[in-house]
Amino acid sequence: MGFIARGGGTWLLGTATIVVILAYAAQAFHHSLLGMAAGLFGVILIFLLWFFRDPQRKPAGGVLSPADGKVVRIDVVEDADVGRADRISIFMSPLDVHVNRIPFGGTILAVRHIPGKHIPAFNKDSDRNERVETLIQTPLGPMKVIQIAGAVARRIVPYLTSGKVTAGQRMGLIRLGSRCDLLIPVGIVQWNKEIGTQVHGASDSIGVIV
Repeated sequence: MGFIARGGGTWLLGTATIVVILAYAAQAFHHSLLGMAAGLFGVILIFLLWFFRDPQRKPAGGVLSPADGKVVRIDVVEDADVGRADRISIFMSPLDVHVNRIPFGGTILAVRHIPGKHIPAFNKDSDRNERVETLIQTPLGPMKVIQIAGAVARRIVPYLTSGKVTAGQRMGLIRLGSRCDLLIPVGIVQWNKEIGTQVHGASDSIGVIV
């Protein structure tokens, strides 16, 4: 995997094309407004290059963070696949890396796309948002990673659909601000991060096995 996240190339190519066309037209017609528009889209292109970055990561030990961002929720929920589960939620701002990672090695049992709303991802009502749920069978039991689209992020790009996976492996991309939840059966893991902590996908451990 290179510097640019898979799923971001189309946005970058489209924006770069607009910049080239506007810059050429501004020069050909000596039009200052076209030049300003080319500059504006140039700034957008730089932002998108930063947003779609996909750095290499060395996996930490324990249960890995599935996402870059800030821990915004730690609680216990009931889930149809995992049962009574410890949940940790990570909010990804537009400045965070948006490539998500496998938190613990195992085998993918299911990847489900669930339509829904596009409420801001930091809002508690975002539990009803569009999402992709990835259920993984691990030596510790089932784990579920939920990629949740936010108000701006309206596209989740899964990289995996089945098969064995390793801790830290790239699993998908959420475009623009969004949230990522990890569910693990109660009593298996003790979270070692608190609400408000900034974490980094794969390179940070967020839980230790008890």
